[in-house]
Amino acid sequence: MPPALTRAAMTALLLLGAAARAETVLVSNEKDNTITALDGETLRVIRTVPVGERPRGIVLSKDRRHLFVCAGDSDRVEVLDLETWRVVRHLPSGPDPELAALHPDGRRLFVANEDDNMVTVVDVERAVVLREIPVGVEPEGMGISPDGRHVVNTSETTNMAHVIEVESGEIVANILVGARPRAVVWEADGRRFWVSSEIGGTLTLIEREGWRVAGQVGFAVPGVPAEAIQPVGMALSRDGARLFVALGPANRVAVVDTRTRQVERTLLVGQRVWNLALSTDGTRLYTTNGVSNDLSVVDVAAMRVTRSVPVGQAPWGVVVRP
Repeated sequence: MPPALTRAAMTALLLLGAAARAETVLVSNEKDNTITALDGETLRVIRTVPVGERPRGIVLSKDRRHLFVCAGDSDRVEVLDLETWRVVRHLPSGPDPELAALHPDGRRLFVANEDDNMVTVVDVERAVVLREIPVGVEPEGMGISPDGRHVVNTSETTNMAHVIEVESGEIVANILVGARPRAVVWEADGRRFWVSSEIGGTLTLIEREGWRVAGQVGFAVPGVPAEAIQPVGMALSRDGARLFVALGPANRVAVVDTRTRQVERTLLVGQRVWNLALSTDGTRLYTTNGVSNDLSVVDVAAMRVTRSVPVGQAPWGVVVRP
């Protein structure tokens, strides 16, 4: 190959590598009522945008042009335009929206309303409520199956995972899990999902066939009291082999082998880790640390924390926009 073409090829590869990191990391800060946006390549804060009161759960629209923000103390879901960086609409969500999940159709947003024990289904295009579904006490986590047929909601006080059939709105299963269940993560093939239980200190694995409990994972961290190990947010690796679990006040992220259901290791991150998100290429893991007010960055291949980036006050939710 001629030298000029070699240089051209190298330049193309460098540009391709830069493009692979051309993403934005978005963080909700529940105490200063803002969204922080970071450049995915440099991890520099691009801007901080004011939103409604106590923003927690955040979800990207299907076209990635908007961010749906659960503003719990404002009793609404706000729509943040990611080009103008302005809140352009409010969606009717029910009281105290905590977490939400967007259906694969890009139109239906399922919102957990902690204060009235409901899951509210919102049409994001028309800004109308399509349905309200009664669930357990203090609904929190939301997870939609990859095929869009079922949505799972967790109720913190009832200690259950409620499986809802999307089209009918009927609850088809109520599954007892550990105390104070928080997040739900489905595996890519839609055959199983995981539920984290904050006070129970466990993960529960549930099979779609028969909606039965297939196993449980517990945690232990040397030098950390058991009551401080509180599983909350989760993120599944791109190949599905590992589940990353935020352990709350333990200030650790656990790495779980999804096949053996064994904890491979724990990684020390910031204080009071809440939630997690992977970069689009799966090489970085971002964690929101609610007490140290920062974002930890984990090199997934090396399994080590490489950076800590200050964000807003009490960072909670995190998503990555490609």
